Amino acid sequence: MTSTPASAPYGDLRAQLDTLTTEAFRPDLAEIDRLPTAEIARLMNGEDATVPAAVAAQVPRIAAAIDAIAERVARGGRLVYAGAGTAGRLGVLDASECPPTFNTEPGEVVGLIAGGPGALVTSVEGAEDSKELAAADLDALGAGPDDAVVGVSASGRTPYAIGAVEHARSLGALTVGLSCNADSALASAADHGIEVVVGPELITGSTRLKAGTAQKLVLNMISTITMVRLGKTYGNLMVDVRASNEKLRARSRRIVALATGASDAEIEAALTATDGEVKNAILALVGGVDGPTAAALLARSHGHLRAALQAAGSLS
Repeated sequence: MTSTPASAPYGDLRAQLDTLTTEAFRPDLAEIDRLPTAEIARLMNGEDATVPAAVAAQVPRIAAAIDAIAERVARGGRLVYAGAGTAGRLGVLDASECPPTFNTEPGEVVGLIAGGPGALVTSVEGAEDSKELAAADLDALGAGPDDAVVGVSASGRTPYAIGAVEHARSLGALTVGLSCNADSALASAADHGIEVVVGPELITGSTRLKAGTAQKLVLNMISTITMVRLGKTYGNLMVDVRASNEKLRARSRRIVALATGASDAEIEAALTATDGEVKNAILALVGGVDGPTAAALLARSHGHLRAALQAAGSLS
């Protein structure tokens, strides 16, 4: 009997890495450590400048995914990101910004990272290699048909991200696969595949660089435009902002002023009458209704301020 060399799995993985654009070696950059700092910075900046164009090439796919995500979230589902390492951290970051920006509930946009919260600051060995761990994490959330799960992986081959998409799809959830390599297993496993091919990294295989930037840009688009579709903004104003500190309280008053042109005294009175809710205060001022009526109109319009303003106009 011929035994399999212990190194065989690593040889297989090395062969896989050799095929990935994100892992490609750039001979022209082989001596950057000998360059002046300013020149390395210029090279790095030039590499970063190519990322938006790569994202732009995927805008139709991104938009289709967002429309599908918004439909799920509108009916009470959740937006769930799942990834390992840098990709997982970016998902957690994007999810954590949604409550203060859009007044979402903490569980409405969720970031799952292979290895759990501790992996945000310390690498958890082997966690990214487990499809089963991803399935268990989704089951712990009670994921189901109303949810949208976005697997994120620069290589597009990370088992945790692929496992999350495969398991989510088996549960009837909407699935999106975001990677930075063409023809990736992750995109193939998902309902919506988004492949932002940014090319080889300045430091070979360091996908926290261009690939990480690309992922951040796409995640920004997914969460922000989903919230726009859900009525969380009025024009480009964050009318669902949660005023949880002094800066955000000042921003809330500025948003009401920009939307209404009201005086400071009128703004304070409106915010007092609406328990500090920016969207309600704008509706009260522009629509000429009291606090309870503003709340009722927004409830009937599912939080869409423009629709509530139109309904308020019909009352007059």
